[in-house]
This record gives sequence, structure tokens and C-alpha cells, in this order.
Amino acid sequence: MTAALIALRAILHREALRFVTQRGRFIAALVRPLVWLFIFAAGFRAALGLSITPPYQTYITYEVYIVPGLCGMILLFNGMQSSLSLVYDREMGSMRLLLTSPLPRWWLLTARLIASTTVSLLQCAAFLGVAALWGITLPWQGYLAAIPALFVAGLMLGALGLMLSSFIKQLENFAGVMNFVIFPMFFLSSALYPLWKMAEASPRLRDLCAANPFTQAVELIRFALYGQMNLPALGWTLLALALFGGVALWGYDPARGMVQRKG
Repeated sequence: MTAALIALRAILHREALRFVTQRGRFIAALVRPLVWLFIFAAGFRAALGLSITPPYQTYITYEVYIVPGLCGMILLFNGMQSSLSLVYDREMGSMRLLLTSPLPRWWLLTARLIASTTVSLLQCAAFLGVAALWGITLPWQGYLAAIPALFVAGLMLGALGLMLSSFIKQLENFAGVMNFVIFPMFFLSSALYPLWKMAEASPRLRDLCAANPFTQAVELIRFALYGQMNLPALGWTLLALALFGGVALWGYDPARGMVQRKG
């Protein structure tokens, strides 16, 4: 086994231990979307009067419609929380120790990103399992097709958090930045209501939601859960992943980014 794979396995093992030992983190990540699914869905459906007929021409209930958006919520919150732990590790010195290893910096950050996304996939699987027990089911082929879609979306949202963590110096400042990023991204998306409903309220608002990377990630997951490929959403999600990942690598470059600013 090469040194790069050994490092990846070690980082995956560390994140898995965090996932197992921090049970409150897992419960919070699971309860948050379940509250939206079982409590807020009824109110949103009644207020908006939604009758969902998505592009795949299959009538679905509102609860089924928001399942992909709530999976995206799990990925978004976990990506931000993983980045919060990066800021904590940097303050404690363990992050600097990791980045001074002989392996390329880009690989270490990528391994950390893969590890956090894997944890997010486990949380999404648990959420989909609870929803299925409640009677909110999707085609079984869709669950398999959703795995790569969830992974790509998780990498993109994790790269966003990684980019933010490279520019935030103190742990106390990150919580405010998380709220400033998470809530606009989530509510200005198609996670809770379709874009055509946005267009009825304001065409500009609809365009703003369509330009949101989180919207593209949710649509990628939504189509995958019905066994279909949304190529435009995949392309925009990969483009956002490349952009956020590139800026994060620049931010963690000691010659230009984080280390230089800290002196």
C-alpha cells in the first residue's frame, strides 16, 4: 500500500472514530431533516398549494419531493461542521502537523474531504432509511443511483466549507459565517419548492435560485433518486467543486494563503 493510500485510510479512520464517538452530532444531523420532513412539510404544502409534477412526469407527494433537498441539507450542514473541526484542529496544532507531512498538500486536503463526505453518506443513508420506515419510499434503483450523486454533491459542499475554513482565523468567527452561508444557500434553492414556483413570485428570484450551486446539487440528487441523469446539474456541480477546491488549495498554500496571513 502506498503512502498516499495509508494517509487516506488513516484520515478515514479518524473521521469514522469521530462519527462513532460524537453521537450527538449524528443525532442532530438526523433529527434536523426529519423535523422538516414530518412537521414543516405539511405546513409548506398547505401554504404553497403545491402539486408536484417534476420533469420525470410522475406525480409525487410534497414529502417525497423534499427528500432530495433534505439529503442536501445533511450534506451542507456536515460539510460546514467538518470545516469547523478543521478550524479547531488548526488552532490546536493538529492540522499544521498533518499539513507538514511529506505527502502533497492537495492530497491531504482531498483525503480529508473524501472522509467527511463518506460520513455524510452514512447520515443520508440513515435519513432515507427512517423516511422509508415512515412510508416515504422511492424506486430501489434510485437509491443505488443516488450514491454517486450524493458523493459528488457532498464533495462540492465539503469543498465550500474547506474554502471558508482556509480564510477564517478564529473558531468564534466560523459560527457566524456558517449561518450566513447555510441559510441563504438552503432557502434560495429548489430544496423546499420547485423553481417554477419561484418564478411565479419573481423571475429574478428564480434566476438567483438557479445560479445557487446548492440548487444544482439538489437537482442532481433528485433526478438520481428517480434513476435519471441530470447532466446540466452534474456539470455545474463539478464546476463548483473545482472552483471551491481550487480556492481552498490556494488558501492552504503556505506561500500565499492561510500561513502567510497568520505570519
